[in-house]
Amino acid sequence: MKELGGTNGLSRRDFLRSGLVFGVGAQALSSGYAAVPDVFARAVLSAKSAAVQNDKVLVMIQLGGGNDGLQTVIPIGSSQYRDFRPQLSAAAAKAQPISNDVGLHENLKGIKTLYDAGKVAIVQGVGYTNPSFSHFDSIRVWETADPARRQQDGWLGSAIAKNYDSAGHPLVGCACGTTNVPGMLRDLQATLTVIDDVKTFGFQGGQNVEDVMGTLYKSTPGMYGALFDTAMSTVRDTVAQLRTSSAKYTPKGNYTDKVQLVYSSKNQLAAALQLAAELIVTGTGVKVLHVTLGGFDTHYTELNRHDSLMAYLDSAITAFHDDLTAYGMADRVMIATWSEFGRRPKENASGGTDHGTASPIFLIGDGVKGGLYGETPNLSKLDQLGNLSYAVDFRAVYQEILASHLGVDAKEILGQSFDRLPFVKAPA
Repeated sequence: MKELGGTNGLSRRDFLRSGLVFGVGAQALSSGYAAVPDVFARAVLSAKSAAVQNDKVLVMIQLGGGNDGLQTVIPIGSSQYRDFRPQLSAAAAKAQPISNDVGLHENLKGIKTLYDAGKVAIVQGVGYTNPSFSHFDSIRVWETADPARRQQDGWLGSAIAKNYDSAGHPLVGCACGTTNVPGMLRDLQATLTVIDDVKTFGFQGGQNVEDVMGTLYKSTPGMYGALFDTAMSTVRDTVAQLRTSSAKYTPKGNYTDKVQLVYSSKNQLAAALQLAAELIVTGTGVKVLHVTLGGFDTHYTELNRHDSLMAYLDSAITAFHDDLTAYGMADRVMIATWSEFGRRPKENASGGTDHGTASPIFLIGDGVKGGLYGETPNLSKLDQLGNLSYAVDFRAVYQEILASHLGVDAKEILGQSFDRLPFVKAPA
């Protein structure tokens, strides 16, 4: 269990409001809150003000390291692309055309099938003003939706805190396949759950929940004993519900992490997405999930490394969508990719690319109005540093996700309004 945000309240609700976060295994969470009474699940799905009444779910996939947008949505009609990338441009010949100008990477075959079915929107040229080339700094910008670097809370954490009763239900916001709360979900007023261990159940370190509860309570009497007792009782109740429903989910997608990546991402994306599917299809009331695939900092020998990452990403997303489709829930869920920045247009001497600026975002789901949005990057009009100029503010994408998919007040979260990108079929 991670350190709590505050200790000045002893009620379960007050305690959870401080931010209870615990890690459990995929087997224990295999069916989420399926055993919870329907009335509770309905209450979770309702907003605090009862203004949001929908069953929509958002799954954010972070492509950690800075995904090369020009190797993902490839400008197949650009001679400049071939001049800039003598080695990497070999990918253009094998790309899957989706327009006269661009094609999807050859290994995104499943996503191409979904694109052809109108279930994938691709927003090109996404970025922000005065971009940072630091991983840490740019990740913070994307997580907080604040290019001015003033905000601390994540944009999705803020959305959870302002719109959903997460205090009584720790699975409204959930990070799968990690040991830390992603900055995008972080907010002191939002209760979040981190599920990191895909094989065992319990706290990090392997201690039994009952032993931990007993030790903490007996050795810490008075106010802190009551605090620990409240926390452990909540965890114990949650665990009991999860164990009761653990056999109710059977994956209906072909998830596999048995891939040989050229450069290990140190993430099991397929397992994380399978766990996300478990939480969604078993009626837990989950609204926002976050998973990560790393390995995209391709400064050297990019061609093979990026190829393998594309294939892995494609297989995991395809299995996830197949799973949701089989359960009749693909129209409820939107998948959105994000990465801290793109790569420079010109390849370097090591057959890779260095930190750049604008890159594409993918929105995937049966509720998506598919097609190309934004502008295809213009390689003949680079900025003074030789990078791509962005055409779409990344917060415009967030705005559409918040307002049209989740059905919440986007301006309350983002602080201002942006030109609309209508990639949602039926706005909430």
